[in-house]
Amino acid sequence: MPVRRLKKRVQFLKAARGSKIAARGFVLQAIKVADPTPGVGYTVTKKTGNAPERSRIKRRLRAAVADCSGALVAGHDYVLIGRRASLTEPFDTLVTGLGSALRRIHTQKPQRTEAKP
Repeated sequence: MPVRRLKKRVQFLKAARGSKIAARGFVLQAIKVADPTPGVGYTVTKKTGNAPERSRIKRRLRAAVADCSGALVAGHDYVLIGRRASLTEPFDTLVTGLGSALRRIHTQKPQRTEAKP
C-alpha cells in the first residue's frame, strides 16, 4: 500500500489531537482523515540529541514503518515522535514495538477531547 508523507505543520497538529500510544523508542499518534491513503510523519525534538542523531532516529523510524506498512490503516494519519531510546534499541525490537503500537492504537477507545461541563 502506498504511504503519503506528512509535511505540513497543520497535519502534525491535527494528529496530535488524536489517539496516542507511547513505546520505548517512540510515541505514535493517529487520527482518522478523509484521504484514503495512510499518511505518516516523523518528528524528533532538539532535546533528543544533535542533528546527526535526530536524523538517524528518523531514518530508523522510516525503515520500521516500511517493514510494518501492511499494518497501516487506510484513512488515517500517523505521526511518530522519536525518542533517544530508538538509537540503541535493536531494529527488530523497534519493528515489533511499532507493529504492536499500530494494533493497539486502533483497538483503544477514542480519547475525550471536550472538557466536562
